[in-house]
Amino acid sequence: MLTIVRAVSAAAVMSIASIAMPLVAHAAEDGRTKQQELMASCNKMAAQKEVKGDDRKKFMSACLKGEVPMAPTRTPQQERMANCNQEAGTKALKGDDRKKFMSDCLKG
Repeated sequence: MLTIVRAVSAAAVMSIASIAMPLVAHAAEDGRTKQQELMASCNKMAAQKEVKGDDRKKFMSACLKGEVPMAPTRTPQQERMANCNQEAGTKALKGDDRKKFMSDCLKG
């Protein structure tokens, strides 16, 4: 009787493992490690700053060591949007007046 219980238990464990293992392997393929995420962020920052050659190597080394602040950098358009938005808020503009102001402000 005990061997039948063991056999059934072993079969159940094997069934669960055969279902779970591909799921775990798939998650490992699709998911990035923290190091991979850090590398991607550092590469993106280096590209945005247009760092090349030896300066890029130094930047990447410092970034991967955590010596570079990881605050997201804004594009010039994002900066302009933030500034125009803040100015529109300061002027308490609403509705169509705000839309017109933002349009004119963002055009430069």
